[in-house]
Amino acid sequence: MSTDAISAPGADTPADDYLAKRTLRSGSAGWVLLAGLGVSYVISGDYSGWNFGLAEGGFGGLLIAAIVIAAMYLAMVLGMAELSSALPAAGGGYTFARRALGPWGGFATGTAVLIEYAIAPAAIATFIGAYVESLNLFGITDGWWVYLAVYTVFIGVHLAGAGEALKAMFVITAIALVGLVVFAIAALGKFDVTNLTNIAPDPEATGSSSFLPFGYLGIWAAIPFAIWFFLAVEGVPLAAEEASEPEKNVPKGIIVAMLLLIVTGAVVLFLVTGALGAQDAAGSGNPLVEALGDSPAAKAVNYIGLAGLVASFFSIVYAYSRQTFALSRAGYLPTSLSVTNSRKAPVLALIVPGVIGFALSLTGEGAMLLNMAVFGAAVSYVLMMVSHIVLRVREPNMPRPYRTPGGIATTSFALVIAAASVAATFLVDPKAALFTLGVFCAFMAYFGFYSRKHLVAKSPDEEFAALAKAEQELE
Repeated sequence: MSTDAISAPGADTPADDYLAKRTLRSGSAGWVLLAGLGVSYVISGDYSGWNFGLAEGGFGGLLIAAIVIAAMYLAMVLGMAELSSALPAAGGGYTFARRALGPWGGFATGTAVLIEYAIAPAAIATFIGAYVESLNLFGITDGWWVYLAVYTVFIGVHLAGAGEALKAMFVITAIALVGLVVFAIAALGKFDVTNLTNIAPDPEATGSSSFLPFGYLGIWAAIPFAIWFFLAVEGVPLAAEEASEPEKNVPKGIIVAMLLLIVTGAVVLFLVTGALGAQDAAGSGNPLVEALGDSPAAKAVNYIGLAGLVASFFSIVYAYSRQTFALSRAGYLPTSLSVTNSRKAPVLALIVPGVIGFALSLTGEGAMLLNMAVFGAAVSYVLMMVSHIVLRVREPNMPRPYRTPGGIATTSFALVIAAASVAATFLVDPKAALFTLGVFCAFMAYFGFYSRKHLVAKSPDEEFAALAKAEQELE
């Protein structure tokens, strides 16, 4: 542990300069930038990854899964909008769960989110490699050098500071959205409704048909890939400490981002599958490009698609650094991880998960890494929705500038679907899901044996919890 972390070994009161060395730049983003951040987290999911769900459920299975998952995410985002307005801190879901479920629940949520955000860029790096190879630039092929380049360049940009990083991300995301418009216009002329259902039905699958070639079970198996349409939009609250008026701008930003992502997800699901065919799209590393064939539009979408993948990679690096920063600042992880540089960027919180992610990217298994990231995400969704319900029941008078429409009923729906999503990751790739569960348990063991005895009392998340405890004692 860093010597400046606390006043004495095992104590929970930090030295005077502890938090001064662990501050982020406030007021860097309004709701437009935050909405852009939410879209950028996810936009790569439109360009690659979701299509592997066609191999699990066919078009019908993936479509039904996507509708259910979109409803879950919308309900979850409405719940998180309330939580982020009440508890604006860089910990996001961890902050919410810390207040509702105590240190164990807070760390469990933060760990699940961190697993999601550390692994997702590794999956995206493999998709970037596929897009780079298809461009045939200077003979560059998909490989470790591509993954190393993207990690090095974009972690370096983040080290320059949050304001600069968010603005650069916003521009890249805008370009990626233009690419989806270009794709949609070009793909309409190639759309053939028979392509949607050209996977032969499995006669041994219960309920199989041309619409559901792998039967009813295929719907469940397609869920992790449907999640890829929206994975990481819940990261918007991680920017709360760097936003202006976070109690207003964070809820608005995350809701606008979610609504836009529903539209873009529907567009690519129908047009890619209808233009390329479900059979061919199911295993493609760059489905939007292949759907357009050999055409100028395909080349343009290939370049712009690369921008979309970069946007998500770039912004999820931001997300994992802020989650690591918040857990470290509060003492849940080694406190050295939360020290910021002169530009108020958390140096080791950017570098350490990046090294781990790069190592994972060397597997080259994008679909496997996607499933591992989804496991972490779904576990965190369960805990965050439980947190919303607990806080509504236990602290009904807590100030909430934004309140979730439907209240507990809305987040209870999201909770049920999220729990089913955790189970679905074991259905798709049980070895990868079990490995990720093992990592999660190792983090919890670290907390149980060590870090729970070394929490930092004056960190924002612990302050929120202490305030709540004091209020309850007064009542």
